[in-house]
Amino acid sequence: MAEEAHALAIDQVVQKALDDANVSESDLSAVAVTIGPGLSLCLRVGVHKARKIAKVFHLPIVGVHHMEAHALVSRLVNKDLDYPFLALLISGGHNLLVLAQNLGEYVQLGTTIDDAIGEAYDKSARWLGLDIRKGGGPALEELALEGDPNSINFRVPMRQHKDCNFSYAGLKTQVRLAIESRNLCTDDIPISSATEEDRQLRANIAASFQRIAVLHLEDRCQRAVEWALKMEPSIKHFVVSGGVASNQYVRARLNHIAEKNGLQLVSPPPSLCTDNGNEFVVMSCN
Repeated sequence: MAEEAHALAIDQVVQKALDDANVSESDLSAVAVTIGPGLSLCLRVGVHKARKIAKVFHLPIVGVHHMEAHALVSRLVNKDLDYPFLALLISGGHNLLVLAQNLGEYVQLGTTIDDAIGEAYDKSARWLGLDIRKGGGPALEELALEGDPNSINFRVPMRQHKDCNFSYAGLKTQVRLAIESRNLCTDDIPISSATEEDRQLRANIAASFQRIAVLHLEDRCQRAVEWALKMEPSIKHFVVSGGVASNQYVRARLNHIAEKNGLQLVSPPPSLCTDNGNEFVVMSCN
């Protein structure tokens, strides 16, 4: 279904981009296309369209790595951002800590061993019966503002592991068990129909989840900063990008990590955190 949806939309999306830029395909000097990571069937639709345009107008094709584009889009908001820098890429499918030494030269310091933080946010939002039409992450972040982040004693993942890897599968299980143990009927009663007491319980779970989910980020990022500074003492910037980077609580906590270590946090505005065309333009130009 995802491939079919991409195929149905690709022509009109490309045409709208051209119209918005007030150019035609004949004005182009190159075609940039995502080559991964992502769903291969969906990526294939984009690659096929790019090849078609390139063939007709004799243009070069620039393959773009999805996560590398997320890291480099920050250059749109901070012209001083230069190599080397530490980058945290957080989304529904990725938790990646990398030391960017140069364009195309990266040292992976940590990744997720199971689920990414964005997936944990989305799944928890569904279990809590939230309206996820605009995304589970934003819905949970909003509800968490009403809750007590210390009300539920969730465990911080992997504190016994002294590395920079992430794990969110166990925290997801803790959230599900917290909902079940409180007999919350979130499947049958959406948050919009919940009683005041029910809503408060859900808000407490959301806030407690968010505190621990981000504390796990802080733990791993602190260690990554220490490792990165040993390898590249000239690092000045800590880049945080990807869809979850639009979360204001996440930004605030990671800014604390950056400042504590003498680094500047660089994160694009929320509109550029999620997948967007601007990041691929930046990447292809680089």
